[in-house]
Amino acid sequence: MTGFEIWLLALGLAMDCFAVSIASGIILKRLQLRPMLVMALGFGFFQALMPLLGWIGASFFSHLIESVDHWIAFAILLFLGGRMVLESFKDEDCKQEYDPTSLKVVLALSVATSIDALAVGVSFAFLGIKDCSAILPPICIIGFVSFVMSMIGLIFGIRFGCGIARKLRAELWGGIILILIGIKILIEHLFFS
Repeated sequence: MTGFEIWLLALGLAMDCFAVSIASGIILKRLQLRPMLVMALGFGFFQALMPLLGWIGASFFSHLIESVDHWIAFAILLFLGGRMVLESFKDEDCKQEYDPTSLKVVLALSVATSIDALAVGVSFAFLGIKDCSAILPPICIIGFVSFVMSMIGLIFGIRFGCGIARKLRAELWGGIILILIGIKILIEHLFFS
């Protein structure tokens, strides 16, 4: 993957964090630096940790399926992106009933929004990332982008409320990005390897 693709992937993964952050900002109603930083740091940390865990787990058996690794990476990204696109069309009420200042809630939301990143970590192993020094830049970028998008989402939610969340369609665009990256990986391996 090129650096640009990694940044796009990070942006696609961060869309769940962004959407949840908008809803949390709506609940917060005003700028509260500590809970906002805790949430953004939690989202960024888990978005970086999960691909690392997925990569470590998959690295043990990636050599066994090298001939189909591009299909697996494509399937994972297609599934995740497709799920995000489908979820973007659900007509959900923007106002959620949870306390975004609670550490337990932030941890639960951080894990829930980072499950997709775990699967992406598995695809990193199938794409040939073999050592720890090669995985560190992508996971740092993913964590950083998730942190920034979470802060932006919180501020948007506080400033603009529910209307902006529906108009942005963050999950739709995140899903499209993941699907396009999956298609590119498949095309490169089928036609240019």
